[in-house]
Amino acid sequence: MKKIFSKILFMTVLAALIGINFSCSEDEEPSGGQPSIKYVRVTRPESSDSLLTGAFQGSLIAIVGENLAGAQEIWFNDQKATLTPTYVTSKSILVSVPSLVPADITNKMRIIFGGGQTLEHDFEVQISEPTVSSMNSEYVPDGAVATIKGDFFYEPLTVTFPGGIVGELVSVEDQTIQVRVPAGVNPGQITVTTKFGETKSDFWFRDNRNIFLSSDPFTGWWNEKYVVTDPVEGDPVAINGNYIRVKEAIGGWAWKEVAGGPPDAMGAISKNIPDDAILRPADYNLKFEVNTKKPYNNNMLKINVGLNDFVTDAYQWAPPIDTKGEWVTIVIPFEEVAGSYATAGVKMAVNPNGYFTRLLFHGGGDLDADIALDNFRVVPKVLRK
Repeated sequence: MKKIFSKILFMTVLAALIGINFSCSEDEEPSGGQPSIKYVRVTRPESSDSLLTGAFQGSLIAIVGENLAGAQEIWFNDQKATLTPTYVTSKSILVSVPSLVPADITNKMRIIFGGGQTLEHDFEVQISEPTVSSMNSEYVPDGAVATIKGDFFYEPLTVTFPGGIVGELVSVEDQTIQVRVPAGVNPGQITVTTKFGETKSDFWFRDNRNIFLSSDPFTGWWNEKYVVTDPVEGDPVAINGNYIRVKEAIGGWAWKEVAGGPPDAMGAISKNIPDDAILRPADYNLKFEVNTKKPYNNNMLKINVGLNDFVTDAYQWAPPIDTKGEWVTIVIPFEEVAGSYATAGVKMAVNPNGYFTRLLFHGGGDLDADIALDNFRVVPKVLRK
């Protein structure tokens, strides 16, 4: 009996709700049933009072108004948004701004309803200017193809190299540009320009700042025999004068010093690390170029940079890496290097007389090495405007 009573009560309430719903005429609906938009806002509850006149591609927004339940389509400029029925009510619509770039920019949002009625609202789709994050290699010879990584690479675009020289585009995707390097390019920032903005790189192309190991000319205690000054067929192409190439078998835990020395042996180049990098390593990167003709897949390369003595088991650049005969730029946050020294009980300190430098192969596992290295430098992560 109790179950029967509960069922009757539920059906009675449901019928009452349905009756109330159908008894409401169009005239009793707000604004006579005409759809309208009061405002657009962000969807975060803590920022619900943040009203919008525009939003970036892919942003989730809330359209607030009246009589919106019949919305069938929403367009931003000439791009149709994906509309989810469960996110559409009489009072609001949740929708993501389309990610595709419009061809026809009207700065209008257009809602199409079931009966063919259309509602327009001023709304700007804010299209991001390009971002430039890195290059596969920051050293690429004239006439060769450079690969630039980033985002929002919308055509038409241009890549301008230092000296104001525009490169020839080979291919463009949303996050990758391939561009042929023109002749006459100097070291410096590259610029990517689209119709939505212009961005300069934080890194330098053919970066010649703060190089503390380059072999141009050879200095130091160890292994001038590894310096390549005149590449022949089969050697990696030179990207910035001389480079170091280690092409031999290195046994596990063998002690193979490749390059470096104390300040008095390295010369003036040992002073090239900025004081600010020693004091604030988190603002800098250690960078160098590497080219492997055979995979670096065993052993360990231990790097000393910015030290006032040698430290054997501090920063370790570990395998594997295989560039397949191409030069690539390695980027290591300098705070990782400084942290490895601190763990070993050594704190970096500014020394106006220069710093100790060493590249040392010393680790477990035999390595059939054929690896070239160049342009060791410590440079800012972000260029101050």
